[in-house]
Amino acid sequence: MTFSLVARSADGHLHGVAVASRFLAAGALVPAAEAQVGAIATQAHVNLAYRPQGLALLRTGVTAAGVVAGLVAADPERDHRQVGVVAATGPGATYTGEHCRDWAGGQAGDGWAAQGNILTGPEVIDALRDTWLARTDLPFAQRLLAALRAGQQAGGDRRGQQSAGLVVVRRGGGYGGTGDLMIDLRVDDHPDPITELDRLLAVHTLMFSRPDPATLLDLTGAVAAEVAGLLTALGHPADPADPQDALVEWAGLENLEERLAPGRIDPVVLARLRAALPHVPAPRGAASTDRDPAVGAGGDFAAPMGSEPESAR
Repeated sequence: MTFSLVARSADGHLHGVAVASRFLAAGALVPAAEAQVGAIATQAHVNLAYRPQGLALLRTGVTAAGVVAGLVAADPERDHRQVGVVAATGPGATYTGEHCRDWAGGQAGDGWAAQGNILTGPEVIDALRDTWLARTDLPFAQRLLAALRAGQQAGGDRRGQQSAGLVVVRRGGGYGGTGDLMIDLRVDDHPDPITELDRLLAVHTLMFSRPDPATLLDLTGAVAAEVAGLLTALGHPADPADPQDALVEWAGLENLEERLAPGRIDPVVLARLRAALPHVPAPRGAASTDRDPAVGAGGDFAAPMGSEPESAR
């Protein structure tokens, strides 16, 4: 009834789980992860105790295979369980109990484990594996989601679709750097949950990804004048020479505070500001973001921004 991918980034800084199922709110039950420790997916006849127990074992340095062996050895219902584990280093591990409903099985490799039950066939796991290994060009979360979508396109849960979830952890990667939970998104009951999860991830990326320092624009000269004009027109009076305070006020109301940088402006924030009041012309010499994919027709968000490929993270 469920298929999932548990994975670690190439640099070991991120761990995550992506899951989809014909089951209500699978994302509330299946995944668990701890930054620089590992990640776990428990499914089939879910044993929620696997999550804290597995993470506790991972914290002590037990390998993924050792964690799987320890969890199922102590479980009298092991034949009905399915679990995938990835540790801080080394290969992942997966287990499928012999009484899990067909088709059921899994595969694992260096830093990943894919598993599923009540699937259309083994091609679902093959698609998870192949896409995960091939799409190293994508940021970590988008790579997990791409693999999940590939699994669905290969057949997915043979009963249909209902829910999906995505969890990613990174040390200090949470909101404001105050926690490790970087992404925790769920679609609990939806006819196309993976597409809806993709939409939520795009919004999350816009709101909470931190800007790439290499793309920041100095908030001076023509850029500052344009920003001040836009903010003033939106009801946030700004000094054309120094609009920082007004920008902070507006960005906070728009939930873009994670993208702020003192004395500079993220092109994604500038694009959103322009989209909020498109009839205000940009002064000559102002920075152009015409090609910025964060804003589509009518100012709608069109694509994830602010994330670099996994290999750069």
